[in-house]
Amino acid sequence: MLKSMSAGTRSLFALGALIGLSSVTVLTLELETETPEVEPAEEVVTASLASLPVDPEDFGLGDALDVRPATLKRRETLSDLVNRLDLPGNHGHQALYSLTSSDLLDARRVRPGLEVKAHVSGDTLNALSVDLEPGRRLMAKRMPDGQYRGFALESQLIPTPYVVKGSIETSLYQDAQKLGAEDQQVVDFAQVFAYDLDFQREVHPGDEFEMVFDVLMDERGNVIRRGDVLYAALNGKAVSKSFYRFTTPDEKVTDYFQANGESSTKFLMKTPINGARLSSRFGKRRHPISGYTRLHKGTDFAAPTGTPIYAAGNGVVERASRYGGYGHYVRIRHAKGYKTAYAHMSRYGRGIRSGRSVRQGQIIGYVGSTGASTGPHLHYEVYKNGKPVDAMRLKLPTGRKLAMDPEIFEVFQVERDRIDAIRATREDPAEAIVTASVAPPAP
Repeated sequence: MLKSMSAGTRSLFALGALIGLSSVTVLTLELETETPEVEPAEEVVTASLASLPVDPEDFGLGDALDVRPATLKRRETLSDLVNRLDLPGNHGHQALYSLTSSDLLDARRVRPGLEVKAHVSGDTLNALSVDLEPGRRLMAKRMPDGQYRGFALESQLIPTPYVVKGSIETSLYQDAQKLGAEDQQVVDFAQVFAYDLDFQREVHPGDEFEMVFDVLMDERGNVIRRGDVLYAALNGKAVSKSFYRFTTPDEKVTDYFQANGESSTKFLMKTPINGARLSSRFGKRRHPISGYTRLHKGTDFAAPTGTPIYAAGNGVVERASRYGGYGHYVRIRHAKGYKTAYAHMSRYGRGIRSGRSVRQGQIIGYVGSTGASTGPHLHYEVYKNGKPVDAMRLKLPTGRKLAMDPEIFEVFQVERDRIDAIRATREDPAEAIVTASVAPPAP
């Protein structure tokens, strides 16, 4: 980011030189006076691209440009990609070096799918552009002295609130995506309600949902990405609740709260695994291996081997080792007399061992079929004061209640009312500017 007005002016100078604006001839001359010995340095450009007279795709690099696009393949290096572009002389590698030597680009961390474009004019590579991430493009520009210099072009992202509201017909995932949400927003929505219901079994056709999130757009109106869910509501057979995203000013913790200031977070998660099928409930049953009828002290979730298992709550690991018929086993001690246990795992999470503190949602292991098991699944147990209890029926203590602190609750009410105002605007067709601009947002 720009640290001062003078720094911002210098960035605009650099942008003027890049796009060849006639109105910045003096600025171009300033760049030309730099000696070739100067190491390539980063120029972070945050000027409004929408105000420029040319498309940032060509950056004023000439009228007869040969634009050669390429996408990084698996097991391919950037050097391999440059070779594949068949660029004049050694220009491609010089341009690439200007980006990697100035710390703009770490060639070891690039991933397949990275988009690169070479702007060639005759026997000269005018520029090499790399779309590093949405809203950020790297440009290696050939300077008047024949050297290449690296620049970072960053769009100024403008948040535009967007409301998704409808009824579930097939699934929350499919129906929300049809209305403009993406994977991350659906995942965030599901996590907000993870303590109240099981999305695999307790969501039904006809249940109504609503979510509010920001769509981040550049100055030209292009959708760059979608932001965090600000509001999540579900009115269904299993639960009818709504939550607002809020960061507490004292602890700086971001969570979701009901209108009365009660946190969505519960003391323990109801199901410490995603995408699993409930295969056996708590209670007396005939054991599938021993044949005896006895109390099944936990809940079984069938899932593929390797599926992550999460700590149901904050606590301390009491045991992380093989434990008879439980196979690879972890037991965690929580506050208020609660303990949780996880059995038949294929392996443990990184750093999980006796005495280690864990946080809610941390990966503690992976689904397996070790010990006395007929197939890959998680056997999950909850104990209260030493006695096994049914995790699916457990009434768990809630998280923070903002109303207990009037000053913080007042700050929360301001944010809650702001989000409600966004929702109310969406209800008025005459003011539904969100829908008109990005409904549904294009990738």
